[in-house]
Amino acid sequence: MPAPVIALLTDFGTADAYVASMKGVILGICPDAAIVDVTHEIAPQNVPQAAFVLHTAYRYFPKDTIFVGVVDPGVGTQRRALAMQARDHRFVAPDNGLLTYLAREHLPHEASQTKLFAPHQVPLPPGWKAVALNRSAYWRQPVSATFHGRDVFAPVAAHLAQGVPLEEIGEPATTLTVLNVPQPVRGVGETLKGIVLHVDRFGNLATNIPGETVQGQSLRVQIDKATIEGLSATYGEGRGLVALVGSHGYLEIALVGGSAAKALGVGVGEGVEVEGK
Repeated sequence: MPAPVIALLTDFGTADAYVASMKGVILGICPDAAIVDVTHEIAPQNVPQAAFVLHTAYRYFPKDTIFVGVVDPGVGTQRRALAMQARDHRFVAPDNGLLTYLAREHLPHEASQTKLFAPHQVPLPPGWKAVALNRSAYWRQPVSATFHGRDVFAPVAAHLAQGVPLEEIGEPATTLTVLNVPQPVRGVGETLKGIVLHVDRFGNLATNIPGETVQGQSLRVQIDKATIEGLSATYGEGRGLVALVGSHGYLEIALVGGSAAKALGVGVGEGVEVEGK
């Protein structure tokens, strides 16, 4: 049998021993685990960023990979923690919106949620199973009030990797917290209005406009005071600002040889308009 894969995503960085401590706990319970670092460079407490990055990575992992997401501003409070089976993978994380992009494909858009990234509870998507992490037999003891990544999430993931059924880890949960991520909307004529959802380390601006809605068109993209004519195929094509479909599948604004975010002075939430010609 192949080794169970446990993938870690945190905002811990690598300067301290937080990540190493989690790995040590996992290996103490499941010595055969193959531990993969998705990233530990999420901006501190930035749940929306973590949700986006997790969404861009999870589908490339083997079936039954266990993802442990620890971006947890509410650690030690009454916030809920979950383990769940979703599609072909399992996830262990605080219930704070980390699985938003994975879940949104199965959920109706709620127009009443107007504030960007506002958290709200929704029913679990069809076919998903979840449990609340409330059975301390599967935790490391004693439990630190400030480090559930080491003392709750890591041991739970390791026990799952060892074959403990999801139903044994906690009590059934039927809801999930997701963040409000607005869909692009049609404006006057052929205009499609969206927003920037994510800024990567290169300063590229990923929007909420799906790539399939812009491919094959001759376009004009407006962001801040800049106008971009046409759609590029690569980052190195053309000069200055370019618009292209990124590897994540969304329309993206980039600056050839530089940072679009810095050049424009914009970030998450900035409006983007696409006009077909």
